[in-house]
Amino acid sequence: MQRGPVLTGPPNKLGKTPNKLGSPSQIPGMMEVMFRNKKVSVIGLGKTGVSAANLLSELGARVFVSDISPENEIAGILKTLKNDISYETGKHTERVLDAELIIRSPGAPSDLPILTNAKEKQIPVWSELELATRLINPKLLIAITGTNGKTTTTLLTGEILKNAGLKTIVAGNIGRPLSDFVHEIDSSTVVVLEVSSYQLENVIDFKPDICCILNIKPDHLEHHKTMENYIEAKTHIFKNQESRDYCILNYNDDISRNRIEKNGGTIVFFSKDSVLKNGIYCINGTFFGNLKSQDWTFTPKLIIPGEHNVENALASSAIAALVGVPKNVIESTLNNFRGVEHRLEFVRELNRVKYINDSKSTNVDSTVVALKSFNSPIVLIMGGRDKGFPYKPLLGLVKDKVRLLLLIGESAEKIHKELNNSTEIIHCGDLKTAVQKSYEKSGPGDIVLFSPGGSSFDQFKNFEDRGNRFKEYINCL
Repeated sequence: MQRGPVLTGPPNKLGKTPNKLGSPSQIPGMMEVMFRNKKVSVIGLGKTGVSAANLLSELGARVFVSDISPENEIAGILKTLKNDISYETGKHTERVLDAELIIRSPGAPSDLPILTNAKEKQIPVWSELELATRLINPKLLIAITGTNGKTTTTLLTGEILKNAGLKTIVAGNIGRPLSDFVHEIDSSTVVVLEVSSYQLENVIDFKPDICCILNIKPDHLEHHKTMENYIEAKTHIFKNQESRDYCILNYNDDISRNRIEKNGGTIVFFSKDSVLKNGIYCINGTFFGNLKSQDWTFTPKLIIPGEHNVENALASSAIAALVGVPKNVIESTLNNFRGVEHRLEFVRELNRVKYINDSKSTNVDSTVVALKSFNSPIVLIMGGRDKGFPYKPLLGLVKDKVRLLLLIGESAEKIHKELNNSTEIIHCGDLKTAVQKSYEKSGPGDIVLFSPGGSSFDQFKNFEDRGNRFKEYINCL
């Protein structure tokens, strides 16, 4: 059975042949045969590593897991592994190489010496994304990436498709790994994936029917080492696409637009302000769709603020239109979508001061987007673990919009140095102190914006933990 997007008529008429491993729902026992008694090593015990290891165990593989963390630090995680999975902690030893396949978790650095050794021994290294997508054959596979906005766009796309009555699973870099859903996916399922650059590094045959790159901005340079490496990883999302597949790109993003010559799929652009002959665009708040034989217009009433969310809505609309979702379903969903937790999330209004949680801001460009989303005077709480890119691009926005900058975390000194003389700056050390200071220093009409512009790992488990702490502190005021 073929699968793929259509512009008109019933779904599943155009598209690609199933992956070479076949569909588990069509070939009973296929997965078990593929992996039974095969030696597979999994590097890294994050969510995807655990999910991949447990799935492989269920399929009869002989699984070995290796994690660099000391055993006492990940004791709780180890308890979630299947009983027949063996493991090592604290280091990656040669035991990893006693394998026919290695699965690298996204959090594991791609330049680990053990992975170099694996390459020399010609042991295949896959991402969890590669593993899981080889084991499914859904009606449609949709993949969304981008430096910013991919979580919002993925959730919004999933909501539109569900509201259209399609059996939809949303997975990947958002919520739960795809491996958790392998046994639930059949030929009637539409799979919507958020995929990160880390996940795309070790894909081989991964080929979505529809993919989308929202934007590419400087980020994760501590992992990818160079901007070119980061761009290359992002564009792996379309490297296997053919003309019957679709790739949706942001016309206003120079980097992704300039990579279209490497794309074998059919390009569809979206734009927040430019008229397009073939694509979806916005002029003065009205959306115009022009995709093959379909032309439509509507003016959504978006609840989620900011120009970036107009782009996210356009991208989701383009995906939905390619799938064949009616315009009224798209418009209704856009008008009722309330956004993503930790991304420009309204927390509370106290003494006519609004508190906004943007903990998902883990790079400078995210903070730029956040600052552009508000016109009121801003008390900005910023700082975290530095990711290797400059903060000077914020200088003009901080001068124009921020009346007080409260700094926390490891990057505080660097931010102060690069944004010095732009506004009043106070070092607070930790988030709780910064929240209290924002309460004391803000006044009616102000917005207290927590948009860190760096990763959370200096003081928190992850950005969710950081955002939840912010909300807890705000609600205690």
